[in-house]
Amino acid sequence: MAVLGERACWATRPLLPVVQTWELDARRWVRALRRSPVKVVFPSGQVVERKPGPGKQPRKAAAEATPREQRLKQSRQVPPSQTPSTWEESGLRYDKAFPGDKRLSSVMTVVKSRQFREKQGKILLEGRRLIADALKAGAVPKVFFFSRLEYIKELPIEKLKGVSLIKVKFEDIKDWSDLVTPQGIMGIFAKPDHVKMTYPETQLLHTLPILLICDNLRDPGNLGTILRSAAGAGCSKVLLTKGCVDAWEPKVLRAGMGAHFQVPIINNLDWEAVPNYLPNDTRVFVADNCGLYTQAQAQMSNKASDYGWVCDRRPLKFHKYEEEEENLESAANKGWLPELEVQSYDSDWTEAPAAVVIGGETSGVSLESLQLAESTGGGRLLIPIVPGVDSLNSAMAASILLFEGRRQLRVRAEHLSRDGSYH
Repeated sequence: MAVLGERACWATRPLLPVVQTWELDARRWVRALRRSPVKVVFPSGQVVERKPGPGKQPRKAAAEATPREQRLKQSRQVPPSQTPSTWEESGLRYDKAFPGDKRLSSVMTVVKSRQFREKQGKILLEGRRLIADALKAGAVPKVFFFSRLEYIKELPIEKLKGVSLIKVKFEDIKDWSDLVTPQGIMGIFAKPDHVKMTYPETQLLHTLPILLICDNLRDPGNLGTILRSAAGAGCSKVLLTKGCVDAWEPKVLRAGMGAHFQVPIINNLDWEAVPNYLPNDTRVFVADNCGLYTQAQAQMSNKASDYGWVCDRRPLKFHKYEEEEENLESAANKGWLPELEVQSYDSDWTEAPAAVVIGGETSGVSLESLQLAESTGGGRLLIPIVPGVDSLNSAMAASILLFEGRRQLRVRAEHLSRDGSYH
């Protein structure tokens, strides 16, 4: 019986040992319940409280996060190209033009008029480079029209506060643009005041005692090119008398390539006011690019038309006096026309501060410019050209004279430096 009892007892035992589930590694329970409630209860009755790992925030805490913290958290989760920039965080807002919006067309219609620019004191700038140069120089923007938000984000944030920002279709900008390839951004600025502008430091370091006076320049492309040459040569100032094309006309701005914000420009001056903008002891020289034969003709004839002040041999045009050629010739015979010494353009004419007068190709220089040159002890600077050629382009003549003046000043400075080294 004892043997049978042992066999019966052995028969009731399982063939394989039973493994109790609570003997398994507790980590498996944790993995299964990691996304579940915070507390984990084991079959043994043990209670383990799990705390969120680093970087894990309870849902309730995330809901209670401040709006700024939520924006920062979202910025870490989106690709860098879509990351909210400081421009958006600065609180700037822009309007989106709706169908039939007339704001762009109404502004463009009037801002391209010289009368409006002079009356309202506003100008139009187009292109990212030109607008960036204007902002850097201290020009005050009023309205920006743009087709892509990226164009506005490229501009300094502090310069955009209080400015109207209007997003329009690129086709609308293209309709009003003067550029062959529009850049998708236009700006309406207050007309710059040369006194309040901040010009580049490198430009100020290389400024020379040479001024440029524009007289009867009416071609926008020529004036823009002349302004570029003036900035490149280091002119201290550019004066534009009445009768010249507006320096802030879009075509002049386009040809100037940013020169408007590198050299001071004083626009629409009466001749009586010109001396107020000249340094003391400034000598005024009038450009003469009509050729060598003009000098001989001037010496042999008393006729005003032979004096060579006008390259196409037409009578000199006055701002105040609309005289006929006969009256002008009789006036020349009476001796009241200015007598100016003619000298070659490469002679030394920069001993004292100098101002160069460039006349227009159609009307030439005015009587007032000749009188100013005579009163300051200046003269006529002759640029010799091949006989039979009427004249040089006004922009070309201005470039030759300005860079010749720069060369003379550089050579003089080198001589002074070399002489000083000997002592």
